[in-house]
Amino acid sequence: MTYVVTDACIKCKYTDCVEVCPVDCFYEGENMLVINPSECIDCGVCEPECPAEAILPDTEDGQEKWLELNTKFSAEWPNITEKKDPPEDADEFKGAEGKFEKFFSAEPGEGD
Repeated sequence: MTYVVTDACIKCKYTDCVEVCPVDCFYEGENMLVINPSECIDCGVCEPECPAEAILPDTEDGQEKWLELNTKFSAEWPNITEKKDPPEDADEFKGAEGKFEKFFSAEPGEGD
């Protein structure tokens, strides 16, 4: 098992999760974060820290897509280990539906 970041993170990108991760397995895209499944130790400390409730165990139904996305982009995007301010409009997108289709960007973020 591992944890994955889902589309609930898109355009919210709260980074509370990266601050508590003991193995620094988060990677930053332009408008979301992902977890490197091979680095994640399944401790779960990140899950309750996410205000957007975007982090889930990959064992839940329907998470295969997110496991693939997290695996792919954690190999391409820079590592992030320190909390940053979320986008100014993050709260407007929290809980919005269909964010992957509307807003996903494969562009990398800045990382640390």
